[in-house]
Amino acid sequence: MEANDYIFGIRAVMEAIESGRQIDKVLVRNDLNGQLAGELFGLLRSRDIRPQRVPEQKLNRITRKNHQGVIAFVSAVNYHSLRQVVPTLFEDGILPMLVVLDGITDVRNFGAIARTAECCGVNAIVIPERGSAGVNADAVKTSAGALLHLPVCRERSLKEAVEYLKLSGYSIVAASEKADINYTKADFTGPVAIVMGAEDVGISPEILRLCDNMVSIPMFGHIGSLNVSVAAGVMLYEAVRQRLESDMEVI
Repeated sequence: MEANDYIFGIRAVMEAIESGRQIDKVLVRNDLNGQLAGELFGLLRSRDIRPQRVPEQKLNRITRKNHQGVIAFVSAVNYHSLRQVVPTLFEDGILPMLVVLDGITDVRNFGAIARTAECCGVNAIVIPERGSAGVNADAVKTSAGALLHLPVCRERSLKEAVEYLKLSGYSIVAASEKADINYTKADFTGPVAIVMGAEDVGISPEILRLCDNMVSIPMFGHIGSLNVSVAAGVMLYEAVRQRLESDMEVI
């Protein structure tokens, strides 16, 4: 973990928030209280940042310096609002393609997906506020800098974000090993959001229920699933293939 990925100490964290730094998450010692802590909690509420209460041992594993019971993790990028990104894409005449990541907590997988997504012309990545890898220095490095160019929309409710995309005319395509439909049968030529889930549990049921298509990538070996970043690459390049062929047919 890079030292500049986090800030510790109550006043230092408050100053970072007040200065407009993008905060991924704030860890607070379980029993933290007092006047200064009250000011911190008030500031967090005013900025709609929900702290996570943790044992002091967890904070000590991050740093042995005087953290005063508070550590804030700083994002390496500025997050975007999905409700601002979507209308802008349509206004600019762009045929949009988004990637929705449900429960991808491994920073290297997240970075690798972002790298492929940027190469494929994806317009934004959508992640949940909780239960997702943070956009830190490791993620940016793994993405080969793609995360510095690719908008990341961090949404409080991923379910509401997907519902908004459906209402906006997006086709929601989920990759799941449980699906019977081959991924090449899905139509990626219109506005589309490709949903990828965590390797261990996959896409959550509430998100799956919203999807228009659930598709799978054929497997012929003894291992039951692909690494999620590889699976995302397969899905994205199928979308690229279909869109290139569609453009050729129009010409």
